[in-house]
This record gives sequence, C-alpha cells and structure tokens, in this order.
Amino acid sequence: MAASPDVLAAVDLGTNSIHLVVAKVEGSRFEVIEREREMVRLGSPDRESADSGDDEMRRLDPAAMDRAVAALGRFRELASVSTDTIRVVATSAVREADNRAEFLARVREEVGVEVEVISGFEEARLIHLGVLQAVPVFDRRLLVCDIGGGSTEVVVGQRGDVIASRSFKLGAIRLTQRFFPYGEVTKRRSRACRDFIRGTIAAFVRDVRRMGWEVAAGSSGTIEAVFEMAAARRDQHRPRTYNNFTISRDEVGAVVGKLLAARTAEERAHVPGLDARRADIIVAGALILEQVMASMDIPEITFSDFALREGVLLDTWRRTHGGSLHHLSDLRRRSVEHLAELMDEDPAHSAQVARLALQLFDGTADLHGLGDDSREVLEAAALLSNVGLFVSHSGHHKHTYYVIRNSEHLAGFTDREIELIAQVARYHRKSEPTKRHPPFAALDADDQRRVEVLAGLLRVAVGLDRNHSARVADLRCHVEDGELRVEVVPRNGDELGLELFSASQRTGLLESALGRPVELVRTEAPDPAVSGR
Repeated sequence: MAASPDVLAAVDLGTNSIHLVVAKVEGSRFEVIEREREMVRLGSPDRESADSGDDEMRRLDPAAMDRAVAALGRFRELASVSTDTIRVVATSAVREADNRAEFLARVREEVGVEVEVISGFEEARLIHLGVLQAVPVFDRRLLVCDIGGGSTEVVVGQRGDVIASRSFKLGAIRLTQRFFPYGEVTKRRSRACRDFIRGTIAAFVRDVRRMGWEVAAGSSGTIEAVFEMAAARRDQHRPRTYNNFTISRDEVGAVVGKLLAARTAEERAHVPGLDARRADIIVAGALILEQVMASMDIPEITFSDFALREGVLLDTWRRTHGGSLHHLSDLRRRSVEHLAELMDEDPAHSAQVARLALQLFDGTADLHGLGDDSREVLEAAALLSNVGLFVSHSGHHKHTYYVIRNSEHLAGFTDREIELIAQVARYHRKSEPTKRHPPFAALDADDQRRVEVLAGLLRVAVGLDRNHSARVADLRCHVEDGELRVEVVPRNGDELGLELFSASQRTGLLESALGRPVELVRTEAPDPAVSGR
C-alpha cells in the first residue's frame, strides 16, 4: 500500500542512542504516531582507543557499528509501515570517525537509507527548531543546551532564528572516557572534569552573557536523567512527562552531589530516579549541565521532550512546502485546538462554552483571585471538555480526563498543567471534586481550590449553552448584598428559559468555591452592538 505523503520519519543517529520519530503532518503541526529509542553506544571507543585512554572518538568500533546497523534496519522497517520518507542524520560520533565511510556504506547497502552527517552548527540549529515545538517561548530569547554522548550544543535564538550557537566536544561518553574511564569517581577526577568543561566553554560564555537571554531550556536523554533524579528528591508525585518541567541550579547541584558521593557505577545505579543503564556515563553528563548553568548564570532550566529529531522533521517539511515558523508563537493553544478537532463531536459548542467560561472568570476575578495561568487552564479545559465523547457517551467526563491526561498532543504544557486541565474538564458535569478521587486528593491545597473554582465556572458555562445553539451573547457579573448576580444577555432576543434553568441547576460547586450564592437572570443588551456580537 502506498504511504501517505503527509507522514515523515526522522532518525537521530547519536553517540549514545538512536532515536526514531514518525509523525503525521497536518497543516503546520505534527502529530507523533511512533517513537522508538535504542541505546547502541555508537561512540564507545574501539579497543585500541580504549587501551590507550584516548577520549577522541576517532574510530567506530565494529561491534558498535553492528548494533547501529541492526537498530537502523529495525527502525527502517517500522517507519516503512507509515511512510517512504525517512531522513537519517548522524552527529559527533560519526562525523569525527576516521572510518565513517565504511559505516555509511554499510547503512546504505544493508538498510537502504542515506545518512546525513551534519555539522555541529547544523545540529544546534535543528535542536533549536525541535525545542520550539515543545516549549512555548517562540517570542522570547531562548538559550538551549543539549548534552549528547559526544558533544554539547548551546544555542541562543529568538522567533525561530539562531542568534549564536556553538558545538563543544563535551559529551557524556567522551568525558567519561577521559576522566572516569573505569567508572570510578574521585574528587581529583571530578575537579579536573569541571575545570576542563569551564575552560572549553569560557569564550562562548562571554558571548552569551553579552547578548543575554530570557529563558533556558535543556534537551537530550542526559538532561532528562538529571531532571528525573531532581524530581525524585522532591516530596511530591513524579510527573508523567518531564516536558516543560523546570528545576533550579541548586537542584542540579544536589543531584551532582549525590552522584559524586557514589564512587562506582554500581552504586550510582541505585540513585533514585536514575536509569541504571546510564549509571556509567551520568556523572560526566551531569557535570556538563552543572558547569553550563553555573558559568552562564542560569538560575533554572526547563526540559524539552523535543530535540534534534523533531527539528529534522520540521526542517524536512519546510524544505518541501516552505512556510514560516510563526505558528510556534501560539504553540499551546494550537495543540489544544488540534486535540479538540480530532475528538470533539461539536467543537462550536465547546468554543461557545469556553467563551462564556472566560467571561465568568473575568467577571469574578475579584472573588477568586486567580491569575492568567488559571484562565488558560480554564479555556483549555472548556475546549476539551467533550473529547471523552469520542470514547463513549456514557460517563464521557471520566473518559475526557483519561484522554487529556494521556494525550501526546498537548505540546507546551507542563505535566502539572495537563493534570489541572484534565481535572477541570473531568468535573464539568456529574460528581463534584472530592478527596475520595485519588487524582484530586493528590493535588496540593492551592490546586484543589483552583480546580473547584474553575470547574464551578465551567459547569455554569456548560448550562448556559444547554441546547448547543449559542443563544447567549454576553454575561455581566455583579456582587449585590453578598450574592453573585450573573446577568445573561440573549442573542437577538432569543428565549433563554432552558439555559437559565440548566445553569441554575449547576451553581452548587461555584457557590461553594466562592463562598456566596449565585443567581442567574436574563437582561437585555444596553446597546444593539452587544446583542449582535
């Protein structure tokens, strides 16, 4: 069967791991339909280099090449189910190897794909493109750090353009070979490793400090491993996804301290949050992140689940179809709208409910005291409140929670924000939030109140479009004699009996959350322009 021309696959042939991502292109966004990763250690030294203690990755070991070719063959077969368009890029391990021609020929002959060996600068540019699809900072000056097995890329960019970038020969595998060749950590070796990292990045640090930046993001498996260990140290549930999760420089330092206290890889394998397969190389990788943050005075860093391979996908699409990156400036809203388009039977109704919910939020701002972050959660929850109908009409509010919580479409949101959106949407009907429900009980007190207020507003908004005909044009909120009075303006003089009755039946949660009675009354628009909106 012929593959769809709107499905692309990208493979990142890295020093430590090989990553595959297959995505469907819809307009200007990607829907990931397949991900695979294999740790092949292509950058592991050959026997001659290992025996000499050489940290330069001058030759690819035959066994490592065998592993890589086999993995690429599996990835090629997996991707071919969806697409004939696959782009494979190779980074530092291959670009530095004297015998790379032998490896590239093997891949061409045995797997049937061509491998692009990209420069460090191109790698940095593509990583930047990838991160912009996961972290909603398109309009801000972004500093990105990506730590691979053989190199570290640091990029400063804004609105899709790279302002400055460097690729350093600092990688988790490379520095492990140089400073911790037998996996044993000592104070002298860790001090020497830190000094080497600082000296290597010093010149670019001055450039970065001069040009400035607003937000810092990190990508790659090494950085995610540090985030996982930092999260394990927190007295809270670990997130299901680390995308847009933020940790401080002090937390990175605490993780490094824990790793350095474990002298051997066997001891480090038991550090909470660490994948034991990284125990041999994680010290060098964590020290790179520590020194980059310290040298560039980065107080906190946000994780991006997207990196080089997603950047390759976007770059491949743009080569063929052209277009700009401006869609990334509103990444979060677009991802919500996309999920709604996929799974909502009546998106016009959800849009009307969201509009009314936001009017209620704004009109009661002095009562609930919540900020713009909560307003965005409410809007997303309203737009997605009916996606559970795609699964089943019966108990669809529960299915809505599951769909939102487990969706891969909500790019740009943190794990906590996704949980809040899912809970507010889940409580738009039927039972109210209760500590008998484990997800709600797991929230802290502030977020529990947030869910109660937002779900209360959403319930009333749903009632005000009970017949899905958008008869309500406007809402005005006032507090009179301790009561919240919501004046409901009809569109073109429409009858609102059903809407007012339905909404009035749904005020209980909002009354409890705001601590006052709620009354809904019909009123006429003071100006014809209002009723005609």
